[in-house]
Amino acid sequence: MFKKNKLEKLLIRKLENINFILSKNNVLELVELLGNKKQLFIRNFMTGIAKGIGIGIGVTILTAILLIILQKIVTLNIPLIGDYIADIVEIVENSR
Repeated sequence: MFKKNKLEKLLIRKLENINFILSKNNVLELVELLGNKKQLFIRNFMTGIAKGIGIGIGVTILTAILLIILQKIVTLNIPLIGDYIADIVEIVENSR
């Protein structure tokens, strides 16, 4: 009887631990989300839009920084590199 009671307590403790881990990791919300295809589609669609906007903003900022650096290099009047970079900057500015 004593062993059975001890095993029951151990089992209950293990189940409570598993329950805590699952609730901590939001497994129930994930299962509900996977069951609702419309909500899953909307969430993935919004995530894709946010990633696309983020990539667009990031590329724009990096391109602007690169152009500023290239313009600074041109002002240093390095013979071969300066002419090449000046052509690149001119092409980019004309395409705006």
